[in-house]
Amino acid sequence: MKKLLSVFLFALSMNVMAQMSVALSDNSCMPSDGGCSVGSSVPSDNSCMLSDGGCSAGSSAGFAIHELSDSIFQRMQGKSYPKGCTVSRAELRYLTVLHVDAKGKVHRGELVCNRLIAKDLLDIFKQLYEAGYPIERMQLIDDYGADDERSMQANNTSCFCFRAVNGTTKLSKHAQGLAIDVNPLYNPCVKGSHVQPATGRAYADRSRKFGYKIERGDLLWRLFTERGFRWGGAWRSLKDYQHFEKGGDGR
Repeated sequence: MKKLLSVFLFALSMNVMAQMSVALSDNSCMPSDGGCSVGSSVPSDNSCMLSDGGCSAGSSAGFAIHELSDSIFQRMQGKSYPKGCTVSRAELRYLTVLHVDAKGKVHRGELVCNRLIAKDLLDIFKQLYEAGYPIERMQLIDDYGADDERSMQANNTSCFCFRAVNGTTKLSKHAQGLAIDVNPLYNPCVKGSHVQPATGRAYADRSRKFGYKIERGDLLWRLFTERGFRWGGAWRSLKDYQHFEKGGDGR
C-alpha cells in the first residue's frame, strides 16, 4: 500500500510540474538585461511591469521598453554617449519595436530615448506598425559611429545622441533623448540652400510625391502631435521635416 501511495504522489507531482511548465511557456514575459525579450509572449492582462523601466503596461510581443543593459550601454560608449555626457544612464531607455518598410517587409527596430517619452514612442510605433505606415530602418546611431549625416543618408530613424545642434554649441534635444528623426533621408532638414542630409536635396521640394514622406495631417504627424511633440516641419527659421521633439522652442 505504501508503495502504491508513493507512486501515486510521484505521478501527481510530475503532473503539477508539467502544468506549471506549460503555463510559463504559453504566458510568459521574461526580463532579459532589464526588460522583456523581443517576441516574448504576453500575460493574459497584456502587461509586463518592471520597476520604473521594464516593459510598459500594454506592451506586446515585439514592443518593449528596457533599462539600458550593460551590452547596450557599452555599445554607446564614445559614440552617442561620449566622455563627459551629462545625461545619466538611468534617464535613458532602450526600446524594441517592429516596423514595416515601403515594400511591406517587417523589421525589428531599436532606439534609445529619454525615459520621459519612452511610453509615448512605444505606443506611437505600435500604432504605426499596425497601420502599415512605412519606416525603412531603425538602428542605434552608434552603428553609424554616431555620425548624424551617415545615419540620415541611410534613412535611419534614431533618437538619443549626445551632440550639439549642427553649426552651434547648443545641445540638441537629441542630447537629452527628447527628439526623434524619422525617415530622415526623405524628410531632410532645410535652411535656405543648406540641406541635411546632402543626399536628401531632391526631397526638399515638398510639393513632390514620394515614399516615406511625412506630411502635416498624416498618421505619423497626428500620433506625435497628439502627444505634445513639436514638428520641425512647422518651424519658422528652418524646416526639419524628419524631426519631432518634446519641450521644443518653436524655431
